[in-house]
Amino acid sequence: MPSVDIVDLNNATVGSLELSDVVFGAEVNEALLYEAVRQQTAARRSGTAATKTRHEVSGSGKKLWKQKGTGRARMGSIRSPLWRHGGTVHGPQPRSYEYKLPRKMILGALRSALSAKLRDGEMKVVRAFELADHKTKNMVGVLGRLEAKKTVLLVEAAENTNLARASRNLPGVKLVPAREVTVYDLLKHQHLFLTEAAARKLSEGLA
Repeated sequence: MPSVDIVDLNNATVGSLELSDVVFGAEVNEALLYEAVRQQTAARRSGTAATKTRHEVSGSGKKLWKQKGTGRARMGSIRSPLWRHGGTVHGPQPRSYEYKLPRKMILGALRSALSAKLRDGEMKVVRAFELADHKTKNMVGVLGRLEAKKTVLLVEAAENTNLARASRNLPGVKLVPAREVTVYDLLKHQHLFLTEAAARKLSEGLA
């Protein structure tokens, strides 16, 4: 079972934690990570692209000229797709791009992402984010002491008001509950900071 150090907000080691080998020591399946990210990004698409059909474009519905005798091709409406400013045939319409993956694939992808973070040294377990206040400046100091240089994903087991308020205005920093961790967020952020309670919850819940 992989063992990780538990640090405090000053980045001093205050203990160690045994993690589930199934969750944090799994073989990294890149194909599974790709499928999970593809599914999650598809669900984020707005799907609002739309074109107007011949029934929706502006224009008279009057027949332009009589059917026979003019020498011209027969034409029933100025809104025909054959005409400039006419309707669009088979154009995009509002739709949802969301689809579901099997639960086993989602859990496998989460295990792969967490294992990759631990393998690459991009994960830290913090005893608790016990902040005295909700000032952003103090949160910046905490992240600096924890050696967070770029994007950071914070994972809490329970609601933490001070942490939520202190981190919400920081670019590149995102706070999520342990039950809402996604593969997309894990791969998008360079650093992963788990509280001890969140690490235990993930270790037990994904095993």
